Amino acid sequence: MKLFLKGERCHSEKCAIEKRNFAPGQHGKDKKTKLVGYGLQLREKQKARRYYRILEGQFRNLYEKAVNQKGITGEQMLGMLEKRLDNVVYRMGLGTSRAQARQLVRHGHFNLNGRRANIPSLTVKPGDVIEVRESSRNNPTILGARDATAHAPSPAWLEVDRDALRARVLQQPKREELVQIQLNEQLIVELYSK
Repeated sequence: MKLFLKGERCHSEKCAIEKRNFAPGQHGKDKKTKLVGYGLQLREKQKARRYYRILEGQFRNLYEKAVNQKGITGEQMLGMLEKRLDNVVYRMGLGTSRAQARQLVRHGHFNLNGRRANIPSLTVKPGDVIEVRESSRNNPTILGARDATAHAPSPAWLEVDRDALRARVLQQPKREELVQIQLNEQLIVELYSK
């Protein structure tokens, strides 16, 4: 399944999944396996992990936090994944991929509520303001990513000002506006609740 991990390349004809939509190897085209039960749940979890680019330990901790919150566990978990700082920078359109957005955050190019933030796993809250630091406003990577993602709409839970290179979190993200890929979070919850 296409997870859009390679940024702009996934939107072009050079995307690997478009070229070869089968498993790698000599027998990739011939092998037809049907997933049921545990395999289906595991694939869904791995898809979510790779989509948001986080490790197993972090993913498990997010699940544990989601279990302790009120509401539907799967939706709470996806909301926490979506509110990570690296994902918010990607949603702002200042990174062509989540990996690039994570690197930009890690290198300290962003302020969160006026203070330098270089931890990609920071969770934003409604009312938080994320902006590019004054010293990084002319960074060619950020400006190039902004221009490359100009066509992409920003989510409804973010108020994005691309010219000023800033965004404000308006509300908690809702399930229907969370992910652009097909993700069944109920299977992830079933896997972890065993």
